[in-house]
Amino acid sequence: MDRQEDRTSQNLSGQEEQELAPEARDPSSESAEMAAGSNSAANENTESSLPAASEPIALAEELARELHLERDKFLRLAAEFDNYRKRSVRERQEAGWRAQGDLVMGLLDALDDILRFAHLDPSSVDAATVVEGVAMVERKLLKTLAGHGLEVVNPLDQPFDPALHEAVGTERALSPEDDHMIARVYQPGYVFRGQLLRPARVVVKQWTG
Repeated sequence: MDRQEDRTSQNLSGQEEQELAPEARDPSSESAEMAAGSNSAANENTESSLPAASEPIALAEELARELHLERDKFLRLAAEFDNYRKRSVRERQEAGWRAQGDLVMGLLDALDDILRFAHLDPSSVDAATVVEGVAMVERKLLKTLAGHGLEVVNPLDQPFDPALHEAVGTERALSPEDDHMIARVYQPGYVFRGQLLRPARVVVKQWTG
């Protein structure tokens, strides 16, 4: 009797433990469910991090528009610079032509005088009149050219300057003070607005003691 009671009590205890214990689960199915959940979450994160398909197209179109605008700006700037360059060249040419025109205008009076003397009857004009007329033409020419910046270099009795004078000969100086002084001018020189056009050809004195 005692053994039967013990077995009965053991059976009752087992049934109670089964009722109280949680439902057993298959470990493999639980792992599969966890993996599926992880994959789903990863897919959601990846999809949320990638831009929409239209965003790269819109960006490319915006870059293309900006490139087109910059290209138009560059072409306009190049065209404006080319026009400026041509205009500057034309203005410099016109300024040079105006300056030359002013010079020629100033020479016309002297040219008229030369033409009048060139057509005089030699039998009716004496030498003094011709010399006086030539001197008058010379004065007009020099006055006109001086007004445009020409300077005559006629350094008689001045110290020799190799920057402006060309020595074509020497002669003996009578005193030490006359050493390197210009004795004669064979040909005057000319300076135009600070630029030497032609040096004066001169004879220079030298003191030999």
